[in-house]
Amino acid sequence: MVTRVSSITGLTRNGVKDFLVQRVSAVLLGLYLLTLITWVIVHPQLSFTLWAGLFSGFSMKFFTLLALISLMAHAWIGMWTIFTDYITCSWLRGLLVSLMMIGFLGYLVLGIMIVWG
Repeated sequence: MVTRVSSITGLTRNGVKDFLVQRVSAVLLGLYLLTLITWVIVHPQLSFTLWAGLFSGFSMKFFTLLALISLMAHAWIGMWTIFTDYITCSWLRGLLVSLMMIGFLGYLVLGIMIVWG
C-alpha cells in the first residue's frame, strides 16, 4: 500500500497521469529511435562528420532534448513504481528514491551539456 509520504515523490501525484506520461514518453522514445535508425540506414558511409552534422541542427538538438526528458520521466515513473511496490522499509525506499533523483538529475544535466555544449 502506498502511503501519503511515498506518493509525494510520484511524478504527477496521480496514477492515471503517471500512466499517460509513461505511455507518451515511450512513444516519443520510439520515434526518436526510429529516426536514428532510419538516418543510419540512409547514410551507409557513416562518419563522424555526418554524425556531428546530424546533431548540429536545432531540430535534432530539440528532439534529442525532448527524448532525454522523456527518458528521465519514463524511468522515474517506472523506478518509483517498483520502489513503492517492493521496498517496504520507508527509510530504504527514501534513500533509493533520493539516489535515483540525484542520478537522473546528473544524467539530465550531462545530457544537456553534451547536446547544447
